[in-house]
Amino acid sequence: MSNSSIIARVGALAALGAGMTAAANQLNGIRVHDAPDSTRIVLDTSAAASYRLFTMKRPERLVIDLYDTGVAASFVPPAVDSRIVEEIRTAPRKRSNYRVVLDLQQRVASKEFTLPPVPPYDHRLVIDLYPHEPGEQPKQTITRGPEGQRDVVVVLDAGHGGEDPGAIGVGGVREKEVVLSIARSIKARLDAKRGVRAVLTRTGDYYIALRKRTEIARRPDVRADLFVSIHADAFRSSKVRGASVYALSQRGASSEIARWLAASENRSDLIGGVGGSVPLNNQEEAVAKVLVDLSMDHKMRASIDHGEAVLGALSTVTKLHKRRVEQAGFAVLKSPDVPAILIETGFLSNPDEARRLADAGHRRRIAVAIADGIIASLLRNPPQDTLLASAAQGGMWRYVIKRGDTLSEIAQRERVSMRQLRALNRLADDRIRIDQVLLIPSGEGLGE
Repeated sequence: MSNSSIIARVGALAALGAGMTAAANQLNGIRVHDAPDSTRIVLDTSAAASYRLFTMKRPERLVIDLYDTGVAASFVPPAVDSRIVEEIRTAPRKRSNYRVVLDLQQRVASKEFTLPPVPPYDHRLVIDLYPHEPGEQPKQTITRGPEGQRDVVVVLDAGHGGEDPGAIGVGGVREKEVVLSIARSIKARLDAKRGVRAVLTRTGDYYIALRKRTEIARRPDVRADLFVSIHADAFRSSKVRGASVYALSQRGASSEIARWLAASENRSDLIGGVGGSVPLNNQEEAVAKVLVDLSMDHKMRASIDHGEAVLGALSTVTKLHKRRVEQAGFAVLKSPDVPAILIETGFLSNPDEARRLADAGHRRRIAVAIADGIIASLLRNPPQDTLLASAAQGGMWRYVIKRGDTLSEIAQRERVSMRQLRALNRLADDRIRIDQVLLIPSGEGLGE
């Protein structure tokens, strides 16, 4: 590089530095998240952004002019791996303004909004891009047997994602990544069971609003029989540890930690970046009315039954925080007609549990236990007109405990696992008593 080029570059950097000093606002960073039907661009700023947004053609570009804005000394335009955004270019403009240009791979529609500071973020300008010609989305189909019997559908909701990392543990392990890994393993386990189909609310690193998660479960092409939200949260004390299972409560939380976790999860829309009003608004009143209906009471009872089966299965692979299903007002569980549970797989605020949840082997053991608990619960009380209902009628039998029986000998004799027997019969441990009736899976059982 020639001396004149070096002098010109230093002069440009000095001018940019002067512009940053004069500007009232500061651009700290840019992030990009692809979702199945859109791409989200997030500009982090030190104060509320004043901006202008417009498109340009041939080639397709989206331009954001930030007024009275400079950039942080550490700011670097991000490298992009996106279906819609090919490249991000930035440059200072006149009068202490700053321009961000998105080079696009196709024509898009856009929606933008600003968000106030919510830890761990400062001010944000959020731009959602929607392709005019979206790629064909994989269509969910309701699988039916030869006699019109359908699969039981379990919707698995990996919490957080995208803008919302969830809890962050020792070594930087992030909740959104832990729970997506577990959800994928549960799905593989459930899909391997004949008569069961699992659907993920999110398949990658993007955020879905709390209400949208339950809407996915109720879509005509999904028609969920069970909704399972998966988390690995944090608490203000690093000593708190153990897995737990929650169902909805409208009458107050069953413990201080249940109340704390519900409040933490319910603010996810603020962190994840949902435009417009965050509270449930009119839906709160509508749901409250539904809650007094007998159908909601039935749904909540079914949720607790599912939760007890999962809790029993989890007890075989990890420490439990509480040995009963707790209840709290989790917004993501407020679907009036789909049984729903929320599973905390551990506390990332506990250093030991954070290290364990960072381990792929431990996550898989957690996933297998959750899947086996779900299947055991579904076998015990399968939805009508399902393949699983037929399998349960002809695929299980009752065994009366005799003197000298042990659970391990019964499991070995019947070629089922101890975990399956515990989950299917809601056993907290291996103790059994004379004349106790055990449900024994026959045929393919629960599958390993």
